[in-house]
Order: sequence, then C-alpha cells, then structure tokens
Amino acid sequence: MSSSALSPTAWLRGSRRPSWLSDPKVLRTEVLAGLVVALALIPEAISFSIIAGVDPAVGLFASFTMAVTIAVVGGRPAMISAATGAVALVIAPLNREHGFGYLVAAVLLAGVFQIVLGVLGVAKLMRFVPRSVMVGFVNSLAVLIFMAQVPEMTDVPWAVYPLIAAGLALMVFFPKVTTVVPAPLVSIVVLTVITVAAGIAVPTVGDKGALPSSLPVPGLPDVPFTLDTLTTVAPYALAMALVGLMESLMTAKLVDDITDTRSSKTRESVGQGVANIVTGFFGGMGGCAMIGQTMINVRVSGARTRLSTFLAGAFLMVLCIVFGPVVSDIPMGALVAVMIMVSAATFDWHSIAPKTLKRMPAGEITVMVVTVVCVVATHNLAIGVVVGSLTAMVVFAKRVAHLAEVTAVTDPDRTTVVYRVTGELFFASSNDLVGQFDYAGDPDKVVIDLSAAHIWDASSVAALDAIETKYAQRGKTVEIVGLNEPSARIHKTLSGELTGGH
Repeated sequence: MSSSALSPTAWLRGSRRPSWLSDPKVLRTEVLAGLVVALALIPEAISFSIIAGVDPAVGLFASFTMAVTIAVVGGRPAMISAATGAVALVIAPLNREHGFGYLVAAVLLAGVFQIVLGVLGVAKLMRFVPRSVMVGFVNSLAVLIFMAQVPEMTDVPWAVYPLIAAGLALMVFFPKVTTVVPAPLVSIVVLTVITVAAGIAVPTVGDKGALPSSLPVPGLPDVPFTLDTLTTVAPYALAMALVGLMESLMTAKLVDDITDTRSSKTRESVGQGVANIVTGFFGGMGGCAMIGQTMINVRVSGARTRLSTFLAGAFLMVLCIVFGPVVSDIPMGALVAVMIMVSAATFDWHSIAPKTLKRMPAGEITVMVVTVVCVVATHNLAIGVVVGSLTAMVVFAKRVAHLAEVTAVTDPDRTTVVYRVTGELFFASSNDLVGQFDYAGDPDKVVIDLSAAHIWDASSVAALDAIETKYAQRGKTVEIVGLNEPSARIHKTLSGELTGGH
C-alpha cells in the first residue's frame, strides 16, 4: 500500500507522529532538555541585548519568539534558534545611529530576504563547504564558547571558582549515577540552592539585567515607510540575513552529523525568515541558530525532536515572568560550568591528535587552521566559513592543476605528431598547457588528443586557441580530436571568440 493511500488513522500511527507522544522516556528527555536550554538562554540573551544596545527584554523576547516559531516552521528538529551575538553585532550600528524602530524594521526585512534566499536555493551552497572547513567551524565554535566564559571568570569573588569546579564535577560524575535527569539541570539547581542557602555573594543572572514581567505585544516598527528608510535598513538586513543563514545552515549540518539524520536546509532557510518576521512584529532583535544552546540540547541533554525547541522558548518566558526572582538568583558560575562542558564536548579532539595530523594532507590541515584562526580573530563564524572555503578551493585548484599531463608521439615518417592530454583542463591547469608543445620542431601536422581530458572553462578554450595560433604562425595545422560531448560543446561555442579569432 503506497503512502499516498494511507488512511488518516494509519497516517497518525505512522512515522510522522512525534515520538514523544508515544514514548514517555522521549517526552521526559525533551521536556528536561528544553528547561536546561531555557535557563542557559537567559544570560546569553541579556548579554546579546547589551551588545546590540537594546533593553534586555528585547533579546529575551527575540529568543522566545525565534525558538517557538522555528520549532514549527524550521527544517532541523532539536536545533535551537534565538537571539545571537552575530546578529547583535550586525545590527548594533543601525540601532546606535538611527534608533530602535529601524532595528526592528531591519529584522523584518532580513526575514523577507531569508525567505527569498531559501526559495532561490541558497541552502544548496552547503555542498561546497568541505569537511576540513566543517571541522574548523566546530573547533572554532568550541573555542568561542569557552572564550565567552572568560569574562565571567575574571575579577570575580573567589567563591566563583569552586562553584565552577563543583558544577563540572557534577556534570562529569552524575550521569554515572543516573541519566534520568540531565546533569546540567542538576548542577544548576544544586549550585543555586547552595549559594542561596549559604548566602554566598557571587554574580547571578539577575546582575545581567532585569527580566521582563509580561509577554511581548505585536506591532509595526515606529519608522516612516519611505524609500529612504528602505535604503537605510536594507544593507543591515541583507548582512543579517546572510550571517543568520550561514550560521543556521552550518549548525543544521552539524546536528545532522551528530544525530545521523538528514534535514531540509531549504525549509530551514525559509523557516529562519519566518521566525525573524514574527520576531520583528513582536519587537525582538532577531536571531538565528544558537550553536552553544543547540549543543546543550542535542549533545548534552539528548534531545531529538521539535518539542525541546518549542519548550525552550516557552519555558524561557515562564521562567522570566513567573519565576523571575528565583531565576535571578542562579549563580553565573553554574551556567559557566555548563558552557565549559559544552565547549569540551563540541571540540573535535580527534582532529588534533598527533596520529590524525600525521595522516592528514597538509592542505586539509591548513584549511582547518585558517578557518579556526579567522573565526577566533573576528568572532564571526560566517567569515571563518567563507575564508576557509575559499582557502580549500585554492588548495584544491593547486592540487588538481598538476594532474594535467601532455605526452607526445611522433609518426616514424615524421609527418605527424600526436599530443595526448590527460586530466582536467580549467583555469589553473590550462595556464601551463601552452608551454608543453614544441612549436618549432614539430612536423606540419599536429593532432591534439583530448579523449582522456575534460574542458571545464573558457580559460582552457583560450589556451587551445593560443596553441593553434602558434602553430598557424609557422604554417602548421592542428586537429583537435577525442572531445567528449560537454567539452565539444564548450569548445565549439567559445573557440575563436575569446581573442578575436586565430
């Protein structure tokens, strides 16, 4: 029986039914994971609000609406989207120079851009991100997560350090006792109880900023709807759209690898746009996938469904509005310990093992290092991925350029010479092609056999034209044979048109 012929009852029993509806263990895992992520989101959202120059409530509202919306419309289950530092850095200058209304307008327009880019298939570009860049992305992410905790460990009361150590110890050893309750949640609760009961004076979540006391209200941005406003916000909106999509798609790919499942990157791209539009209507600062919180949800807590993402956003508002005073007492040291554990779990330690480095080609190591250095230096994952991918392309082009070889065989009567070209002909390899022929010493007839080669671009056609021209200047004829169909097509279209003829 085909899937299209399934009855409604059979369809509900099928694979599309959420696993948490039928498995209490999955439900418990998803609920507790959502709670842990919500607790970790609060200080992060407040910090990113400060970076963007807006009230802490703006970042918290953005995290709430992004998580709840993307849980429904996103393409990658269990991935967390919320207010992020990358987006905050992009839109901070706009808010500073033009005001909050323009920031909200940029968020709305960025969502539109992301939907358009998603429909146009921008997600397909992910296939051009090589594994070495992905490894560099993951490692640099781990470094950034750890570096973000350093300010919380400097110029603080001495009691913060034993709290962090105790939190790490709990997360390492508690799973050996039971995995029913996520170790990060246990760590946060235990350390909060200790600090409150003992009256230990340490930095808390409340020190980051005031938590909101009511739900956000929808509305349009307070800006004039004119062409001037559009030209002002469009560059920031496009930058936000591109940065947000790149981080979200890279994170989705990372979660795919961790969970051994596939997700729709096109749906994720469109979903990010929808989530940002919803967030803009509720006065949020926009956002994208949060890699650190996603790792807490997927790798540390074991969540796998959309429920954990939805509950992360829902719990966030409940914690802020209903349990605000309690949440404000959570020591930052407890959350720092969670993020340090996430950093250690995220880093690909195998990639830097001496045995791995000895076997890995130098080019692959270079690409990985370049990606890490760029990300850590700029604190921008998107820049690192772009630079890393470009470096990988250069390394690949340099490697493939040496694969094109030319061998010559002259007839015994010395009336014809056959040059056999083997390999891929493109801009890098074809540059050396012209110099591998004996224009003065060859007989009057020259045959170039390309049956073991492939023409990829105009540079290769131009190189073949140049070879024919050099022989023609000496009164010799050239015959090109063995072209496969794609190579023959590009050669026929471009030959003689690139330099004004032979």
